[in-house]
Amino acid sequence: MAAPVRRLCSSVLRHSSKHFSTTCGVQAGEKWRLEHGLARNGSEYGPLTDLPDWSYADGRPAPPLKGQLRRKQEREVLARRIVMLSSEVDRGIEAWKEKQDEAKRLEEHKKSLLLKPKGKLLLKQKSKS
Repeated sequence: MAAPVRRLCSSVLRHSSKHFSTTCGVQAGEKWRLEHGLARNGSEYGPLTDLPDWSYADGRPAPPLKGQLRRKQEREVLARRIVMLSSEVDRGIEAWKEKQDEAKRLEEHKKSLLLKPKGKLLLKQKSKS
């Protein structure tokens, strides 16, 4: 029974002038969700994925599911990486500022080593200021 159906489907597809695609298109509403600051799809984050599915009758929370534990661990790793990269940026900015200050001090030191005006030039500078 399966063989004739398979032959029928393949012959219909072979003789059809229209083609069909088996690739996955953009998920419905993805563009709208991104424009409104939401997840790309409804199962990435949010109350439906983060909150437990059930709880005990006496009010105790349910044990976390594997997916919840995995997402929590991924978030912790991401948070650690953000903190590390942020501290690297802060250290880089501090080093850059120190380098700029050192260059400024060196320039001032070079200016202080230049020859000073004497005689009439010195008197002219004092009278101007």
